[in-house]
Amino acid sequence: MTEARAAAEKLHAELHGLGVTSAYEVCDGMTISVWIGLVVRYRDGFYRWQEGSVKRRHLGTDPVGCAMRVARRYKELQADIPLWWDDLARELRGKPVQDYP
Repeated sequence: MTEARAAAEKLHAELHGLGVTSAYEVCDGMTISVWIGLVVRYRDGFYRWQEGSVKRRHLGTDPVGCAMRVARRYKELQADIPLWWDDLARELRGKPVQDYP
């Protein structure tokens, strides 16, 4: 198991523990999709996430701290869905976008 894959699994477990149960690993084993447009990757020893076109980096290497920040942001995004979400959802799913994440 690679370092990146192990880090992604730890982060996924932490997110699940914080109630983010819709997160899933993407096929490369280093990326976790938390919600449409909110994706977390482990690369070069750091957790990095992207929400829409904005890229962010967790300054630590700990999955607990990153999971807490990402889970908080996930809840904020769901409470106040950003403008980019509708455009991205339409692009990924086509016109009939439903409320599913």
